[in-house]
Amino acid sequence: MDFFLIIRYNYCGDRVKLFIYYSLSGNGDYVAKCYNDIGADIRKVETVKKMPKSFIFQILTGGFLAGIGNRAKLVNFDNSVDKYEEIIIGSPIWNGRLTPAINTVLDEINLFNKKVSFVLYSGSGSAPKAIKRIKEKYSGANILIMKEPLKNKDLVKKLIKGDYK
Repeated sequence: MDFFLIIRYNYCGDRVKLFIYYSLSGNGDYVAKCYNDIGADIRKVETVKKMPKSFIFQILTGGFLAGIGNRAKLVNFDNSVDKYEEIIIGSPIWNGRLTPAINTVLDEINLFNKKVSFVLYSGSGSAPKAIKRIKEKYSGANILIMKEPLKNKDLVKKLIKGDYK
């Protein structure tokens, strides 16, 4: 599969942006760095309960919790987004779905009258269940799916800058 899939994703030059994200393996941290490089504010989400250290247990635990639509308790999450025009939500894809941490974020922030975008990072490069949920709840949202951002750094920079043509 190709590295990325773009569904109505457009770069929005001078807007005041906030990138809210969760990262377990570092892919989200790299995407956040790229957004920071173009002037977006960054807000990393941390969960109270940490994921297991073992990769196999991360897959089993995270996939199960995402699959049942679990919400995670967050550490000191700032849900104020009033000063931003665009909110970009970054999430790994677990079991085809958004992470429990991002499920909580979406419950806690007010996205009314905001431009909303999602950046999803996935080992497979696809996320049909997550896309379906996003489209149902945020019909006008831009969606960008990245396959393994840490392995495709130059392309990630181009995509975030809007230079993907």
